[in-house]
Amino acid sequence: MDSTNPPPAARLQAISKHYSYRFGLNRKEVLCGIDLEVTAGKTMGLVGPNGSGKSTLQKILAGLERQSSGELTVLGGTLSEGAVRARIGYVPEDAPFPGELSARAVLDLVGSLQGIPASQIRTRGDELLERVGLSEHSAKNLRRYSRGMLRRFSLAQAWLHQPDLILLDEPTAGLDAEGFDVLQDLLEEARGRGATIVFSSHLISDLEDHCDDLVVLADGRVAATGSPAELLSRPACWRLELHSMNETTVMGLREWVESQGGVVDSLNPSGRSLFELYRRTRLSKP
Repeated sequence: MDSTNPPPAARLQAISKHYSYRFGLNRKEVLCGIDLEVTAGKTMGLVGPNGSGKSTLQKILAGLERQSSGELTVLGGTLSEGAVRARIGYVPEDAPFPGELSARAVLDLVGSLQGIPASQIRTRGDELLERVGLSEHSAKNLRRYSRGMLRRFSLAQAWLHQPDLILLDEPTAGLDAEGFDVLQDLLEEARGRGATIVFSSHLISDLEDHCDDLVVLADGRVAATGSPAELLSRPACWRLELHSMNETTVMGLREWVESQGGVVDSLNPSGRSLFELYRRTRLSKP
């Protein structure tokens, strides 16, 4: 096979999932015939409203749930193979970790389940707890963590074994300000070593800057696929950000645009996101 065109990290063929209720007399369809390929080494975004099937699809890819029908290939094998599951990292939407255990104990458990030698678990765990800002809290029981701390810990456990496929289910939900910086750093590290990432969110803003491809889910079906530019752009609409210009000059520019038949939908001073504000103040500390 041509090395420039590696096989997909995951291939889903007619994947469906339903749940039975009322003693099996009724069933709810969650995924309905999903056909999808996840390109190796790229970041794919799953976007859609709540209830569209994003979390269910992530759990199937992680091997936590089985599809009701269809065929699934992950990392060249099947999820029944332990060697395949050991190459997957998963950040769930919630934090299903034992609250009575410390962060260090959970990392030891996760690492042992992945077959990582104890010495490597300790070294890698210390490094990740430092990166996510939890070194000073590694001996605390997880029930004493804030939600933001739990989200950062969830990222650390998923990166522990340097997985080839990383599944992120709403990773920014509940993430604190420090966590956004952590997530950006970890994503850059994973992409740098060629890992494949599947990032799900119902917020387009979470996906614009991170994803090579987007898949829009609606009612358990693939509604659209394409690059962020293809799916999010508006024909004949442009966004222009200017620096080092005073208000008088900007208003003159607006008049010129309107004289050319253009319509200025909005004209406001550029703002800074909370994430940018946090990073700016953090980097300015002595």
